[in-house]
Amino acid sequence: MTKNEFFKCKDCDMVFEVVSEGKGCSTAAGNDKVEKLEAKTQDASTEKHVPYVEEKENGYLVKVGKDTKHPMLEAHYIEFIEIIVDGDKLYRKYLKPGEEPEAFFEVPKGKEVIAFEYCNIHGLWKDR
Repeated sequence: MTKNEFFKCKDCDMVFEVVSEGKGCSTAAGNDKVEKLEAKTQDASTEKHVPYVEEKENGYLVKVGKDTKHPMLEAHYIEFIEIIVDGDKLYRKYLKPGEEPEAFFEVPKGKEVIAFEYCNIHGLWKDR
């Protein structure tokens, strides 16, 4: 397991992210009830999931769905949006049904920004 990998418990649907690298830990990796989530990067459906990063004067705006916004219903919504700047700074915003499927991060600019989002039905997505 490496830092910033996502996993999901098959029993309870809890999603968790690795925040520090261990030395060969097999607790999650060898557990058949824990599934590693692979971020998807291409939308094939009519609903949009890929997060799009817009650089702003004082940070980054991340929207889920470029032309069509992702729905934010009780049964189907984006749980969180996060960005990783230059590989070592992570920023996350949790969302609730009814909110806009976007997050603004007022943070220092970086050379590389990667965005992730998690849909409660369709899983983990990233911008590239």
